[in-house]
Amino acid sequence: MMTKAPRSAVRRALLQGAVALAATLPFAAPALAQATDFPSKPIRFVVPYPPGGPLDTMARMLAEKVRGSLGQAVIVENRSGAGGNIGADLVAKAPADGYTLVMGAVATHAINPWLFANLPYDPVKDFAPVTIVASVPNVLVMNVEFAEKNNIKSLADLIEYAKKNPGKLNYGSGGNGSAGHLSGELLKARAGISVEHIPYQGAAPAQLALLSGQSDFMFDNLAASAPLIKDGKVKALAVTTAKRSSLLSDVPTVEESGIKGFDLGTWFGVFTTGGTPAPVVAKLNKAYADAMQQPDVKQRLLTMGSEAGPMTPEAFAEFVKNEKTKYQEIVKISGASLN
Repeated sequence: MMTKAPRSAVRRALLQGAVALAATLPFAAPALAQATDFPSKPIRFVVPYPPGGPLDTMARMLAEKVRGSLGQAVIVENRSGAGGNIGADLVAKAPADGYTLVMGAVATHAINPWLFANLPYDPVKDFAPVTIVASVPNVLVMNVEFAEKNNIKSLADLIEYAKKNPGKLNYGSGGNGSAGHLSGELLKARAGISVEHIPYQGAAPAQLALLSGQSDFMFDNLAASAPLIKDGKVKALAVTTAKRSSLLSDVPTVEESGIKGFDLGTWFGVFTTGGTPAPVVAKLNKAYADAMQQPDVKQRLLTMGSEAGPMTPEAFAEFVKNEKTKYQEIVKISGASLN
């Protein structure tokens, strides 16, 4: 038979519960109030690269969509330099309130930590991931005249030529430590070939060098190379991701071409400052995820060759951690280092 607890014991239990609840209110109330009011002023959206590129274009497109969803202006600001570090660091050190965002990328959050000896921010601890926006394969493209002259029709042919002619092939990239450079060095290591790397001041000059025959091949962003491939100005040999691109369904992957474990791509996504309250991050995630589902944005992402859709903040955080770990080995293989 159950007995009733003394009234004094009940009152004591209730009092202890009330005290415990009150102790959490000073911490919970401000965050909840901030999330309820957010956003109450314009949002700053930093692009850590110059205007005009795919990342910048997409940031501006999304800013217009998110403006309508959140009811506040989203002001895009280009703060380029140091491989994206300047713009990323600005957001890393901003107030943790969700009003400062950055369109981070594989460079700022996965590659640069291993390239720069004194990176001014921690790519994991100093940011709150919101959502990935795009994940685009790189594609190995070759100078058409060189490929035709030497009967190179596949990556296997390229590797065979390089082994028969060590040191005679060269490849261009957008610079030391760029995704194109790292892809080239990984190919050299995995295929056991000797080819020369020529770094240029950006992907566009590297592409021009390829077209003019100054370089023999390069790993280029699919969005940038797709029109050239379509017009027959460069020859596509392989894409760098684990599966084929929907834009180039007839072009095999590097792994399908015989190089196992080759899975590299270019991605970018939205981050805010680390420590931003989770409800604020959730609001931003919903706004950007909804924007990415709008027909014109989806079409733009498809024309870029993007294979990604929106992610939850938790899933994106895990993705970034895995990418950072993966590129540690790749940067080490490349021997690239920037101070």
